Amino acid sequence: MSGTRDLDALRSWHADWRGLRVAVLGLSVTGFSVADTLAELDADVLVLSESAADEYARLLPVIGAELHVGSLAAVPEELVDFAPDVVVASPGFAPHHPVIAWVREQNIALWGDLELAWRVRDKVLRADGTPAEWVLITGTNGKTTTTQLTASMLVAGGRRAAPCGNIGIPVLDAVRDPGGFDVLVVEVSSHQLWYLSLQEGADRLSPYASVCLNLADDHLQWHGSFAAYRDAKAFVYENTRIACVYNKSDVATRVMVEEADVVDGCRAVGFDLGVPGPSDLGIVDGILVDRAFLEERRTSALEITTLQDLAAHHLTAPHVVANILAAAALARSLGVDPADIADALRSFRLDAHRIEVVATVGGITWIDDSKATNPHAAASSLAAFPGAVWVVGGDLKGVDIGDLIAARGPAVKAVIVIGVDRSPITEAFARHAPGIPVFEVDHAQTEDVMADVVAAAAGIARDGDVVLLAPAAASFDQFDSYADRGHRFARAVQAWIPNDAPTETGPTRAGGADDDDNPVDPRRR
Repeated sequence: MSGTRDLDALRSWHADWRGLRVAVLGLSVTGFSVADTLAELDADVLVLSESAADEYARLLPVIGAELHVGSLAAVPEELVDFAPDVVVASPGFAPHHPVIAWVREQNIALWGDLELAWRVRDKVLRADGTPAEWVLITGTNGKTTTTQLTASMLVAGGRRAAPCGNIGIPVLDAVRDPGGFDVLVVEVSSHQLWYLSLQEGADRLSPYASVCLNLADDHLQWHGSFAAYRDAKAFVYENTRIACVYNKSDVATRVMVEEADVVDGCRAVGFDLGVPGPSDLGIVDGILVDRAFLEERRTSALEITTLQDLAAHHLTAPHVVANILAAAALARSLGVDPADIADALRSFRLDAHRIEVVATVGGITWIDDSKATNPHAAASSLAAFPGAVWVVGGDLKGVDIGDLIAARGPAVKAVIVIGVDRSPITEAFARHAPGIPVFEVDHAQTEDVMADVVAAAAGIARDGDVVLLAPAAASFDQFDSYADRGHRFARAVQAWIPNDAPTETGPTRAGGADDDDNPVDPRRR
């Protein structure tokens, strides 16, 4: 079964979408944005979801969409009877999901929200009569921070820019914003990129610039294999027009760029913490510089900021500096002046649960990096805080944590293991770091977990030590989210602090990034 509508004709907000039969899978914030957009376009919309928040369930009939709530473990009759022309799936629906498999077997067009947003991107135009440019940002870690950094740099440079996508603001909401934007800075997950990779045609999504920040094991259960995960991430570079930004320290991202099918004239721009080449951004004697976006790049460089300036704003953890360089490359590709980038960095602050200091008590610093939900992210945290008392564990999502423990485990002071997947962690420590004290917190009750973690850590840590929550795992086995996990950790720390103990709290961040010698003289602005 396949739809009868000519979908190639539907590549504008002003095309005739009336009567298009669209089934929307999932009713999260993304699913609702899809349904709302299609209803506004006068399409016939059926939303199918296993659950529905009261607010969305009330709103769907108001906007003219139907709702089916029930099990999607098998293809529901309501979907078959609806005979959709298109199915738009929320990112949570994996390729092997039975409904997704049925849609593909039936030859029904299968879109994600990005495909729909790209097709209707001309709803609100810029002053020159063109839609907003798109910048795509992905990677195993650092996506949200880099998206926020890039948007703030663009705004400082006078552009109307919106961070959106996987960051929490649906792309379709940004596309339909009546104020309009010059640039949409879109955080894209591997799930969204997989759906995007299914699309064909001359008018497929074509970003102005794109970046994959890094690549490591993650979401293997969703994709089925690391190779499939890698291929999805690599699609971020497809059809890029101006700049493919890649991480020189991560060979996988360079190979992605080399293999990408891009628009003629698109440039490859590298970044890392070392000396930059003539088409790179990097560090020279403690100065972050651009050698990519200036005519004299073979002999000169433009100063962006310094590690000293970043230290004043608690932004010198090595992985944060790498994110800054990636964001600066994207902003520079759009013509933002280095001085404006420096201005943006002076007011930028990391989000909560990203190497966030909860308190310093008796010389012990308690750090919440609950956003480190995979081994790659946790490795960055451990590199920033060698010798920490490490709180680790949760739902490992099928990822092997052994390599992380082999690389970083011997350097920690002790480890406190939480979560449903404790055995792989304790076994890896027994193999790779048998001399490190290992403590397990075995609790089914969420309320008790962090109190016991803090009590155990307080018995281990001494003056000058760091207690680091960097779980390297998802949170949903015991907590509502990584934010809930971080909040509970912070509350447990605060509850443990003696009333008369001198404390320091605040948005302190990790520091430390090595400087490199560079034969190129930075040009100061």
